[in-house]
Amino acid sequence: MQTPQIRKRGRPQAAPPEAPGPQLGARRARAAWVKIGAEPEPGASRDARMTSSTTAAPVDYIAETRSTYDALGYPPYQWVKNSGTPPWTPMQVPLAEASLALVASGGIYQRGQHAFHFKDDASYRVIETSTAREDLRITHFAYDLTDARADPNVVFPLDPLRDLVAAGELGAITPEAFTFMGGIYSARKVREELAPALVERIRDQRADIALLVPV
Repeated sequence: MQTPQIRKRGRPQAAPPEAPGPQLGARRARAAWVKIGAEPEPGASRDARMTSSTTAAPVDYIAETRSTYDALGYPPYQWVKNSGTPPWTPMQVPLAEASLALVASGGIYQRGQHAFHFKDDASYRVIETSTAREDLRITHFAYDLTDARADPNVVFPLDPLRDLVAAGELGAITPEAFTFMGGIYSARKVREELAPALVERIRDQRADIALLVPV
C-alpha cells in the first residue's frame, strides 16, 4: 500500500506516522469513551451519549484507562508515582479572611491570548480575575468542551468565588489566576518547569490558599 502524500509548498512529503504509545489518535480516542447503562438512541451524538441520564454514573477512570489500553494493544498505562509525603499545610487564617489563588488545568485563556495548542504544551496563562466571563476562551484536546464553553465556571469557577467573597465567606481572590492545559504526558516538564513556575506566581500574589481545579 502506498504511503499517502502531503503537499507542502509544492513538494510532496510522506505523511507523519501515527504517534505511538498513550498519544491516542482521534479515532482511537473516540473509542475510549466509556459506555455506562443502557445503549443510547441510534444516531445519538457523543455529547448525548455522555450526558444523558443513562451515562451519567461515576466512571472508574483508572480501571477504564487500563482496559482501554489493553483493548488497543498498548502496554499497561504507567501512572506517575511521586515519592515522599505531600507537603500539606494547615490553614493559617480563617477562610473568611483568606486570599485565594485559582489554578485550573482546563485549557482556559483570556481573549487576546494565544490558545494552548499541543498535547505536551507545558505553558500557562495568567488570567486577570476581573475578566468578564464572555472574555474567557477554552481549548483542550482531551475533553468535550461543550459545557465548559457554554459556562466556563464548570472548569474555572470565578463567578462562584466572587459570590463567596460577596457573601463574606471568602476573604478575597488574588488579582491573577493561572491556567494550563492538562494531559501533559511529560511528568518531568510538570515537575521541573510548570509546577515551580506556578508556585512562584502564586507566592507573588501573596495567596493564603490555592484552589486547584483539575480536568
